[in-house]
Amino acid sequence: MKAVKLLLCLLLAMSTVLTVGLTKSEAATTFKDIGSNHRAYKEITYLGQGDIVTGDGKGNFVPNSIVTRGEAAAMIGRALNLDGTKRATTFKDVSSNNFASGYIQSAVDKKILSGYGDGTFRPYAHVTRGEMAVMISKAFNYSFGNTVSGAANALMSRGIAQGFSNGTFGADKTLIRADFAVFLARSIDYTLRTKPTISFSGTKYVNVDSLNVRKGPSTKYGTISALKNNTKVEIGYKVGTWTLVKSGSIIGFVLDSYLTGNISSGGDGGSSGGNNSLASQVIVIDPGHGGKDSGAVGYNLTEKYVVLDTGLRLQKLLANTPFTVKLTRSTDVFLELSERVTFAKQNKANTFVSIHANAANGNASGSETYYYDTSRAVNPNTADSKLLAEKIQTRLYKAMEHNNRGEKHGDLHVIRENSMPAVLVELGFIDNKSDNAKLASPTYRQKAATAIYQGILDYYKAKGFNVNGLY
Repeated sequence: MKAVKLLLCLLLAMSTVLTVGLTKSEAATTFKDIGSNHRAYKEITYLGQGDIVTGDGKGNFVPNSIVTRGEAAAMIGRALNLDGTKRATTFKDVSSNNFASGYIQSAVDKKILSGYGDGTFRPYAHVTRGEMAVMISKAFNYSFGNTVSGAANALMSRGIAQGFSNGTFGADKTLIRADFAVFLARSIDYTLRTKPTISFSGTKYVNVDSLNVRKGPSTKYGTISALKNNTKVEIGYKVGTWTLVKSGSIIGFVLDSYLTGNISSGGDGGSSGGNNSLASQVIVIDPGHGGKDSGAVGYNLTEKYVVLDTGLRLQKLLANTPFTVKLTRSTDVFLELSERVTFAKQNKANTFVSIHANAANGNASGSETYYYDTSRAVNPNTADSKLLAEKIQTRLYKAMEHNNRGEKHGDLHVIRENSMPAVLVELGFIDNKSDNAKLASPTYRQKAATAIYQGILDYYKAKGFNVNGLY
């Protein structure tokens, strides 16, 4: 009998220890339809701990239900600690009784969300992946060029979202609650991302006697540790009024108001390689032709000379940035197309820009930039290649003051066989008298180099990097 009592006491003690090991919020945020083997279990549970997501009143999360605009506003609003008090809004289809009215109006006031031209918000309309990407980019202050493709790249570069096997982001596809929860949780907690690496930059100081460091950006999240007054912390990134900080081995969220200092930038800049430093990005510039291959010729001007001079000018511009810059050729030498591709791959390039000049019948004029469509290609980076082509082309034709022939698919070896975002730029038509005069001019070659440089910066800005000081 004594042995039985002893066993019961041990079991009771063990159950007490196990219960204490769970915080109150963690123990209360499990959903009946989200088991531990569910693919989004970690993300949904994390958001549940902060009451950022809620169930249907019956204890179910309903993960396969399509997200509505009202639900998205509420989840983002809770994540950013916006005022969710139900109230009148500026939209004729969102009454003060709507469950998300407060969050909708708060998000609109902060320009995270917007309505439609007819004065509606359409709170029950379904959310697409593209709309989600824009919402999250605005909510977390990611630089995305105000385009859906830029927002998609901002999320993918950070390991928050992934594209599909066909090389697209699926911007027009509707989104279910489980996926929205995954993207939102990863935006808040970088350790949940597919690339769980950020940098901490700049320092601030604790300005209260004891500051709790929490698992998430809310007092509803458990405390990791406490920091004393005047403790120096390194800055990660902001989530609403909270900041992710690091002090020694302690990493977690603290309220902004309890920090003193002028540095507010952090390490959530985004990149395609898991490292958000510009210095981690290798750009390969490929001046076409060379040596025995003169390229196109017009009015005694050779393509190999024009593109080499432009490439060297571009290299000088990029040399004043943190980027690592490599040239496939810096002198008048001949390289096979395969050698150019091999060079880029061996140098682990993140971006490849090949420079050329066009020729036709003497009547064609203007610049154009090519990328390779992955539906017909080896290179899987169609979305980024197209984005890079768009950014460079937009700058180039204006700088050269001639026709805009646009960005387009091209079956060209150096962009087809490469394994990174790659484009081929045609500066103009060397056999056209007007274009030729510009290609022969050092002034216009400098303009072309500057345009390509700025286009590259525009591309990296759309990808979420901070390049504002490099223009």
